[in-house]
Amino acid sequence: MKITGASIKQPKQRGEWAELRFMARASEHGLSISKPWGDSCRYDVIVGHAGKFLRVQVKSTVCRKRNSYAYHVNGRAYTREQIDFLAVYIIPKNIWYIFPVEVISKCTRNVILSPHMKVSKHGAYIEAWHLLRGEEPAARTPSSVGTKFGRTLKAEV
Repeated sequence: MKITGASIKQPKQRGEWAELRFMARASEHGLSISKPWGDSCRYDVIVGHAGKFLRVQVKSTVCRKRNSYAYHVNGRAYTREQIDFLAVYIIPKNIWYIFPVEVISKCTRNVILSPHMKVSKHGAYIEAWHLLRGEEPAARTPSSVGTKFGRTLKAEV
């Protein structure tokens, strides 16, 4: 029997597993990884590249919505003061969506992710690891993502 994250029934354990998957994949993309101690921050991981640090909240989903997948926001919008990026992992497809907070903060219910479609609302964020490196997005990415996202982190109290 092949064990995948989808077989992990406890949500907290699945979240921890997704964070480990994110850290491994981010490292493969040349990013430095730091894990904050505890879980009182809104972000799960800090990624670094070229002297810039970004706060990333990591989520995962197995929730099917017809041929797509849904990430449930549940009205808890993230703000620029809390995180810089949201990474959503579609477990059955082994695909990451890397969203700038400016994009995801506009969503208040569900984010529908359709990696099977050639053109989709969030297609520009599929495996968008370049955004975490502060690189310019590809031509297909919306112009609202064209800014650099690096910043120095301040300690939260």
